[in-house]
Amino acid sequence: MVIMMLDHTRDFVHSDFLQGFDPTDLSRTHVALFFTRWITHFCAPVFVFLAGTGIYLQLIRGKSKRDLSRFLITRGLWLILLEFTVIRISVLFNVNYEFLGFMQVIWVIGISMILLAALIHLPLRVVAALGIGMIALHNFLDSYKVQGGWQGPGSPVPSYWAKLYFILHQPFEAFPIVSFPSPVVFVIYPLIPWIGVMAAGYAFGALYQLDSQRRRRVLLIIGSVAILLFIILRAINLYGDPSPWSAQSSAVFSVLSFLSTTKYPPSLLFLLMTLGPAMFALAWFESNQDTSAEPEPGYQSLVNRIRNAFITFGRVPLFFYLLQWPTAHFIAVIVHLAAGKPVGWMFGSQVGLTGPPPGVGFNLAVVYACWIAGLIVLYPLCKWFAGVKQRRRDWWLSYL
Repeated sequence: MVIMMLDHTRDFVHSDFLQGFDPTDLSRTHVALFFTRWITHFCAPVFVFLAGTGIYLQLIRGKSKRDLSRFLITRGLWLILLEFTVIRISVLFNVNYEFLGFMQVIWVIGISMILLAALIHLPLRVVAALGIGMIALHNFLDSYKVQGGWQGPGSPVPSYWAKLYFILHQPFEAFPIVSFPSPVVFVIYPLIPWIGVMAAGYAFGALYQLDSQRRRRVLLIIGSVAILLFIILRAINLYGDPSPWSAQSSAVFSVLSFLSTTKYPPSLLFLLMTLGPAMFALAWFESNQDTSAEPEPGYQSLVNRIRNAFITFGRVPLFFYLLQWPTAHFIAVIVHLAAGKPVGWMFGSQVGLTGPPPGVGFNLAVVYACWIAGLIVLYPLCKWFAGVKQRRRDWWLSYL
């Protein structure tokens, strides 16, 4: 959650990004910028995967499949509504609904939950096979591209088949929902293979019925296999990512090329690269999960405080997600005003579409300072809401 906010703060503050510079473009990037972006690649896959795991945990805690299906459908619809209302307004700071919004990670989680409401009634092995199969095989679709994407007012509107394919597997396409001038959407997160990631995460939840020692051993095996597969498949450059790596002018940049896998939609290699280390992290966190001990003096006390702050954010993930967008956006407005730079573009549909004016944004150090400031602002709010969720059992709290 914390790393995710770094990426979204960069969206509003970093000068190179605001001028259309991709931080993974090896012809222009530098190591610090590349890894500032690369480390955030772990957020969405782990978030979606563990959302599936959390759904399975609800099942083993006693919720019936019928009740769980009903919850998943209503929760999914709620997330889709949030994507095109609260999140959209937080990103754009306007209510001009000629542009309906971006189809991002919350949208894809919502749709995946609705579909998982049906999948949970299948045998667990079937759900696992569907999830892993979608993750492993979807890159065979990479060679098929729908031509004739919408170019704006006056251009032909894509067919319903083309729109469906954009939603399923072809990102960075905008189109009117019906025919122009109906509201326009912009696909960032196609559904495939994210549906499979959540389904695989759901099946993965069965591991949490094992004793902790055996579970940690299985987590380490899964993580090792995923990382090994990533290294082998990436090295041979035959399958698993539409963008092959290549030797660069230096060994460091050759490593960056090796690590620069495709996120939109997430390739097999992207998911192996992120979910593999996540298995190691889960095993490590589980062996260090006692937060009830008295704080130790000195350095260890500081480490425990920082760790507990991270846990606080993690206990209220959707609440944090909804707040971090407007927080990052407001901080960006403040630093631009303080530097005497224009801010009008931050309140219109230019954000993420036509682009901001020249001269806006700041260097990477300012991005990190704004990110830390945002976390400091959000921590007391998240701590308060985590306390509310711990004390109360109101039904609506399960939707935040």
